[in-house]
Amino acid sequence: MIKKISFSFVLFLSLIGFSQNRMTPELLWKLKRIGNIAVSPDHTQILFSLKSYDLAKNSGSSDLYVMPIKGGTPTQITNRPGSEFDAQWRPDGKVIGFLAKDEIDGVVNIFEVNPDGSNLSQISRNGIDITGFKYFPDGKKVLFTREVKLNKVNSNEIEKDLPKSNARVIDDLMYRHWGEWDRGVRTHIFFATIENGQMQGRGVDIMKDENFDAPLKPFGGMEQITISPDGNRIVYACKKKEGVQYAISTNSDIYIYDILMGSVHNMSSKMMGYDLDPSFSNDGKKLAWLSMEQDGFESDKNDIIVHDYETQLKTNITIDFDLTVSTFVWGAEGKKIYFKSVHEATEQLFEYDFKKKEIRQLTHGVHNYTSLAFAGDKLIGGRQDMNHPTDIFSVDIKSGKEEQLTEVNKEIYDTLELGKIEKRWVTTSDGLKQLVWVIYPPNFDPDKKYPALLYCQGGPQSAVSQFFSYRWNFQLMAANDYIIIAPNRRGLPGFGQEWNDAISGDWGGQPIDDYISAVDDLKKERFIDGKRIGAVGASYGGYSVYYLAGMHENRFKCFVSHCGLYNLESWYGTTEELFFANHDIGGPYFNQIVPKSYAEFSPHKMASKWNTPMLIFHGEQDFRVPLNQGMEAFQVLQLKGIESKMILFPDENHWVLSPQNGVFWHREFYSWLDRHLKYGAH
Repeated sequence: MIKKISFSFVLFLSLIGFSQNRMTPELLWKLKRIGNIAVSPDHTQILFSLKSYDLAKNSGSSDLYVMPIKGGTPTQITNRPGSEFDAQWRPDGKVIGFLAKDEIDGVVNIFEVNPDGSNLSQISRNGIDITGFKYFPDGKKVLFTREVKLNKVNSNEIEKDLPKSNARVIDDLMYRHWGEWDRGVRTHIFFATIENGQMQGRGVDIMKDENFDAPLKPFGGMEQITISPDGNRIVYACKKKEGVQYAISTNSDIYIYDILMGSVHNMSSKMMGYDLDPSFSNDGKKLAWLSMEQDGFESDKNDIIVHDYETQLKTNITIDFDLTVSTFVWGAEGKKIYFKSVHEATEQLFEYDFKKKEIRQLTHGVHNYTSLAFAGDKLIGGRQDMNHPTDIFSVDIKSGKEEQLTEVNKEIYDTLELGKIEKRWVTTSDGLKQLVWVIYPPNFDPDKKYPALLYCQGGPQSAVSQFFSYRWNFQLMAANDYIIIAPNRRGLPGFGQEWNDAISGDWGGQPIDDYISAVDDLKKERFIDGKRIGAVGASYGGYSVYYLAGMHENRFKCFVSHCGLYNLESWYGTTEELFFANHDIGGPYFNQIVPKSYAEFSPHKMASKWNTPMLIFHGEQDFRVPLNQGMEAFQVLQLKGIESKMILFPDENHWVLSPQNGVFWHREFYSWLDRHLKYGAH
């Protein structure tokens, strides 16, 4: 009797048929990840962290390295159990400070080590996890952040005689945020003196009894806090709102705490959007920060505001620059600012000259800069592209010449076959041009017919730039013999603010048409099999998949949606940061005048037309796009008899962050795509 060969065995044979020199999910987790790039005060050395993952242990750890700024072999200076993070140079450049867990009690504390790796010491022992820190300019004090318990939110805290009761008590919004339930704690800023290499006491809480977080949760870091060069002022970003007001507003402000007076002053009280990331010029005469104009629009244009203490004037130095700024640093004498911005789907570095009042683009090319630091006549930053994870580069400020300083994954990349990345401009349905990245398989043969994937970006206002993702990895997709179509559809930064803003209130309109335009243009190519195209995406990209499923007119043979929005009404009732929904969807579904998004752009309204196999991923701890969205979509698919699968990750949120879950995600992703786009449904 001849047995039927299982699909999984066919898939196995196809995988081993690939060259061993192509990217795999397992190899992706072997790549070392650079972070925490910092230049020494004398501009001669670079400090950075290098993180490695152990797939078998399902964990990763990072160590610190130092290298000459001119390049050369990095020197590893830490080799402790666990990770070292938040590393920085002490202002005198003689010592490197970092955060790590105490090996005895497991509490995160501040450690110091010499730049050659000698004389490791622990300088804080306060018994409480420190979440971030910075040295004062004189090195005699340290600023740090930690959580403070302010509110009782659990039943066993309220009724002490019921210690095994575990109810959550909720009387306001923001009871959960992204992937975390409110635990009644807030992150506050402290400072303390250092004597004889030891931090004294538990520090002074400059936000005492305030029911707010600084930095802002969930993604804010120490870039949101700075110290004046004279050491007398602490400047920080904070959104001093609670509950409903926090949920509907983005209005954070820049606060200055005077250490000598103990007073607080709001520097941006009349500025209504996000105000973040304050930074002093070296002479202390100017303070700059990032600012958005509109309250409630989290993806508004980010500008650089500069307050001049001599003239008492605030100036928007990028007001005429039709791109959004993501980060900036001061030059040595406060005469220039260097910043990063997305430009035509690449992250580039720019210079602002105060004297000339001009902006100059320093870098060009098909890549993303992920960070930047000032180093005299150079800028130092991380750089990546779709085919390569981050390495450290230097940029000559005068000429713009770029030089690669590290190759931390050279051993792997020396054996890898990479696919070509092509930049293509496609005409949209309304006659405009959109940039579409086309990524080809290694050893691409134009005489072959390849299956293709439409990549739908999330955000929704996040550029399809030259990012290197450890999940939506285009090199890995191409290594599996797919051609990837990645449009910079309406609603993405880097093409002017009008293009960025066009998606708000029009989620299922022109942005979806832009996807269709890209697919219809590319499938004309003889090397793309128009009958074997899939659509994949996460978040708004997952929404796009659900929406396309109801109107694609058989363009796609299968779909994959990760943490997508399916029913805009139920999503509005369960998501947390409502300013996002109010701006992009138009407001609540229960308004007297109901925004058109609910009637015209909610995918569940078109579920009757669904007819195509779909794979759904969802994290059970995702509170931005809660679990019910995936469950509702899956239930429709099952009741309609459409081939479908749902994979839930109990411990993951909007992302898949653990190594083994990440590999499982990829295996299921490619198993599903191969089944429907390569071998046909069985």
